[in-house]
Amino acid sequence: TANARASRTFYFPELRQILSIEAAAQSREWLSHWQQINTGATPLWNLPGLAASLHVGQISIKDESVRSPLGSFKALGAPIALVRLILRLWPEHRLDAQALITGQYRDLLKHFTVISATDGNHGKALAAAAQTVGCRCVILLHAHVSVEREQAIAAYGAEIVRIKGNYDESVEEAARLADNNGWHVVSDTSYEGYEDIPRDVMQGYGAIAAEIIEQTCSETDKPAFTHVFLQGGVGGLAAGVASYLWEFHSEHRPRFIVVEPQQADCLYRSAQLGHAARATGSVDSVMAGLACGEASPLAWRILQPCIDDFLTISDNDAVEAMRVLAAGNEQDVPVVSGESGAAGLAGLIVLAKDPHLAQAVGLDSHSRVLLVSTEGATAPAVYRELVGEPAQAVLARQKAWRESSVQ
Repeated sequence: TANARASRTFYFPELRQILSIEAAAQSREWLSHWQQINTGATPLWNLPGLAASLHVGQISIKDESVRSPLGSFKALGAPIALVRLILRLWPEHRLDAQALITGQYRDLLKHFTVISATDGNHGKALAAAAQTVGCRCVILLHAHVSVEREQAIAAYGAEIVRIKGNYDESVEEAARLADNNGWHVVSDTSYEGYEDIPRDVMQGYGAIAAEIIEQTCSETDKPAFTHVFLQGGVGGLAAGVASYLWEFHSEHRPRFIVVEPQQADCLYRSAQLGHAARATGSVDSVMAGLACGEASPLAWRILQPCIDDFLTISDNDAVEAMRVLAAGNEQDVPVVSGESGAAGLAGLIVLAKDPHLAQAVGLDSHSRVLLVSTEGATAPAVYRELVGEPAQAVLARQKAWRESSVQ
């Protein structure tokens, strides 16, 4: 669905109070000192073979699978939210953010507890951040989160609490437990009276956009890309990346397209209704990171004026996109992209195969498309089942491809 409320003017000053390039730069500097962030920018792969097959001019994909040993872009959000929360809670201690993110205040924080609901990646990032700074972490998992993902979170020292319901019910239960126990919720979705921490999470995601601008030598009036596909979920990633690119490029910004599962269409519905809304479907999806039933109202304040189109895809579309990226070819490097990571490509394929939809969003042979693969094989067994081979096999082909392309 096209968003009639999207603006192509300058970045609104009131939005800069929520997300800004300046605050994102500070977050990025702090993150550079965290042991769980790999040094250097993540790869921005060019896929000319895929671009030719889909009849577009260029496809580039930002590979967040190697952002961190945690395996996803979520490593950029949770630690920043935790650091900023602690700085707000203890202003009299004049804590240093760099010292905090490197674990130098462990004695101060040993009785401090944070809690969050998760589909997997955010919880793992929060658990790892809490382990580093030295505080206690409780993670709520709903019924659809796999044991494999649970074990990956527990490996970072988090205490796991299981509930029978879905993601949105786990969010409500996390808030209840926090109130009862004097704990602090560190969530990536906002709700009434709870905006500071989700804002801080989104601010961390600006690092992705900052790197893309540096890697492409983009100029403010000459964006490297005409179209940017971003995953939905509650809206945090899309808001974090789109806001940065909108502020940088102003009225010259690219066309932003948000992709989400058909059964977890909360942002699509928000665009139709004009306000943050709930999904219409079952919410359960193979795209675990996008299986969210309710849009983040704070993220929606950013998305409503800047996302041009909202698109829903099937689980089968996502799985096919995972396989396309894993396969690679002589021209295209094989890429390990998880169920949610491949959603952007899945959306592009859906549009490119339908001439009417492609025309509606301005996709043609001159289009330069940016995708963000938000995760690698964060659930290795699921990845192997869906793609038909383990991630290690794809990475071996990637290594061989890179070596042959250098020669």
